[in-house]
Amino acid sequence: VQLQASGGGLVQAGGSLRLSCVASERTFSAYVMGWFRQAPGKEREFVAAIWWSGGCTLYADSVKGRFTISRDNAKNTVYLQRNSLKHEDTAVYYCAANRFNRWGSAVSTEANYDDWGQGTQVTVSS
Repeated sequence: VQLQASGGGLVQAGGSLRLSCVASERTFSAYVMGWFRQAPGKEREFVAAIWWSGGCTLYADSVKGRFTISRDNAKNTVYLQRNSLKHEDTAVYYCAANRFNRWGSAVSTEANYDDWGQGTQVTVSS
């Protein structure tokens, strides 16, 4: 499945921004979806994931309480609402599809995701 992420940009610390990721296929609704990010000079890290039905979500500790992942299967879209942004949230954000619905501890591992979007840059000014 092809994924197209959007919604990045420049935002001040404390502000909010919503990222979107649109999938090219209806099979999207059967997949776990995740968001990852890569800050300059760092490895890509897990941010959040959502079950295919939207009924369950998981978050990295660094974003709990500030970020919310959601999805609209009718629109083939997954979202990442980010509030109370910090300078350290500056990164390229990627959405990814986990076709085999690997969950639990597996959801934070890049290797368990099969398709990736191109990434969208988010810069948080302090």
